[in-house]
Order: sequence, then structure tokens, then C-alpha cells
Amino acid sequence: MSHAPATLAQKLVARAAGLAHAEIGSIVICRVDLAMSHDSSGPRRVAPLLEALGTGVWDPSRYVVATDHFVPGGDAQAESILRFTRDWTRQSGAHFIDAEGICHVVLPERGHVLPGRLIVGGDSHSPTGGAFGAYMFGVGATEMAGVLATGEIWLRVPHTIRLQWDGQLALGVCAKDMMLFLCAMLGMGGGRYEALEYAGSAVAALPMQERMTLANMSAELGAQTGLVAPDAVTLGWLAEAGVPAQTLAAIDLAHWHTDPGAPVLAAHRFDAAALVPQVAAPHSPANSAPVGQAAGEPVQIAYLGACTGAKLEDLRMAARVLRGRRVAAGVTLQVAPASRRDQLLAEQEGTLGILTDAGATLLPNACGACAGYGAARFPAGSRAIASTARNFSGRMGDAGSAVWLGSPMTVAASAVTGRITDPRTLLA
Repeated sequence: MSHAPATLAQKLVARAAGLAHAEIGSIVICRVDLAMSHDSSGPRRVAPLLEALGTGVWDPSRYVVATDHFVPGGDAQAESILRFTRDWTRQSGAHFIDAEGICHVVLPERGHVLPGRLIVGGDSHSPTGGAFGAYMFGVGATEMAGVLATGEIWLRVPHTIRLQWDGQLALGVCAKDMMLFLCAMLGMGGGRYEALEYAGSAVAALPMQERMTLANMSAELGAQTGLVAPDAVTLGWLAEAGVPAQTLAAIDLAHWHTDPGAPVLAAHRFDAAALVPQVAAPHSPANSAPVGQAAGEPVQIAYLGACTGAKLEDLRMAARVLRGRRVAAGVTLQVAPASRRDQLLAEQEGTLGILTDAGATLLPNACGACAGYGAARFPAGSRAIASTARNFSGRMGDAGSAVWLGSPMTVAASAVTGRITDPRTLLA
């Protein structure tokens, strides 16, 4: 029996809903393959709700809790939240990833995110998992409690907005620049709570963690999820993450893609080679423009952090700029590697040494300043450039601070000069 051409999003939802075909716009009940929470969104929020319902976690083997927001503690509130998270999670029998890094990075590191799965996360950047061809999206605590109690969630089968990048990215340009460009072009609501699918030769050429940046920042565009069709790059990365060969062999790459002729709400095509480094001015990612428009703005803080901007690939990009150079006098370069694993790999290969030799200060493997937690919050009057996803007023520090956004390469170049700088001038 043949079915109408379907998008990747339709196929993922259809599988989770037990349907042969998922009609766009219809409301379906989906079986959840995995649920994920962190210390801020998780046990302290959902435990009272589950208790009120008189139930526990439907399947602890399908629930992962990571500590990343209040790590490493340091004050009474943080210590209390971490203690409750650790005690409740261990009692529940859920998978627990404690102080190993940011949930969106450590979840795939542990092999939990696989093509074809439907995953619900208790954080707005949960669409990161879509880089692996999974349907992953974020929900609030009340909806998460429903998921944990039943193992199911309802959703509306989404339209797909296709974002095709043809050609090859130039030196000094990366996935973060692609997303900042899209934030300016489409606006913060441009994703319309639909599925964004990233495609084209430039996307296919990206390493896995760069694809994660695309899917991650789909949240900034107001999408429900961001998707990249899985391929050999996906399977290779998952194999290195320790996913069993028999599990990978069962993944049908020929199925998990958008069919020719499938219905899309909108299709945009871009010339990757024409893209230049982008910088978002305070106080919105939508304030993005070519780096030349912000060049010369003085900064005192350069921040490499977050699930968007401090993975191993991000640290490598920054190191290409910083090799043999020093951070400018009066500038603090703060580096919060997104996971302990990525920090160890960066150390082993010499990437971390390049950053510290340049004068970088290492911070914990946690959300840190990106989410406004910990000692790295930016003080009043400070001017910073960050590799994070958001620069809303007061998010990363005092409301009197000003934060520009750029790629890891742009952040590194700006740290060297003390002013927002086009990284291509240091990479040439």
C-alpha cells in the first residue's frame, strides 16, 4: 500500500503515533521514547505533580535527568536543589547524569538520541536532538509530569519549513552564523511552532556538533523542533558515542528523510558561500547583521559557553583563531566547555592548551552565564560577546550589561583585539 509523500517530521510523528501516515494539522497521541529533565526543570517541579497524581515515572529506563543549571552549587538554594534532584532521581530509578555537562550535549554523548525517536525535553533548547533525525522538543513542567505519568503526549502534526543551504561555507563561517542570519531574516517567531528542516550540501558537510547548533537554535526561531535527516555522519558519530552496532544497523536511513513532493509550508534556499560572519547586537538574536556592522565595538568579556557554543567543535574553532595569540589586556576570556567529555577530548588533542595559553579562564561544565546562573553572570555596565544562543536584557547578568552574539571564531577574535572583530582577518 503506497502513501502520499511525507516530510521527515510527518514520518517521525507517524511512527510515534502508531500511524501509517500522519496528516498535517491533525492532533495525535504519541508514545514517548525518552523524556529528559535537568535540575532546574526536573524533579523539583515534577515530583509534587506526580505525588498529587498518586503516581511515579511510567518507565524509569526511559527518563534521563541531568544536573547542569545549578552546578557546581555554591549557595544554599543551589545545594538544596541539587541534593533533592540527586535523591529523588536515584530513588526513581531514572538514568542520572550528574555534573557531566549540559543536558543537550551529554544526552547524545550517552547514546540516548537516535534517529526515528520521539523525545520530550524539559528545556526550550531540546530541539538539539533533531540534529540526529529524532523528533525532540521542549515542554513545561506540567506537560512533563503528564509525560512521566503516562509515557504519552499529544501534539499537532507540524508543517515543515525547509531551509536549504547550497554550496560550501567560507573560511571563518560556521553553523552559528547560519542561525544568526536566519534569526534576522525570519524573526524570532519565523518558525511558527512548526518543524524546521535543514538540508543542502552545506548542511551535509557539517560535522555532527555543528548540526546540533542548527537544531538547537531552532528554538530562537520559534519552531517546535529542528531536523536534519540522518546519514552516515550521524551513524559514525553515534558509533563513537558507544551505540551498539546492531542498534545502528537497524536504523533505516532510506526512510528517515523528506520524500520528493512532500508538502512543505515554505522553502528557502541560501548560498552558503555568500554568508559572512554574523553578530547579533543587544538585546535579541534577531538583531543580527554581518560582523562589519558591529566591528570595533569594545568588549571586556568574551564568553565561550552553552550548548550552542562550547562543544568540542566550537572549542576547536576558537583555537584556530587563538593559536599563538594572547587575549587583549583588559579582556576576560571565559570558557565553559559544554561537557566534561568534550573538555577531556579538547585537553587530549591540545585544543584546550591553546585556549589556556591564550589566557582563557576555565569555568565548570554547566549552563553558567548563558542561563544566568553562577559566578560568571555579567556585571552592570559590562560589554560582552558570547557564543551563546540568547542575549536578552538581564538574561546573562545585570540588566545594565550589553551582550553581543557571535560564533566561537568571532568571540575568539574579539578577545584578541578587545573589540568585535571579523575572525577572517585573523584566519587569513
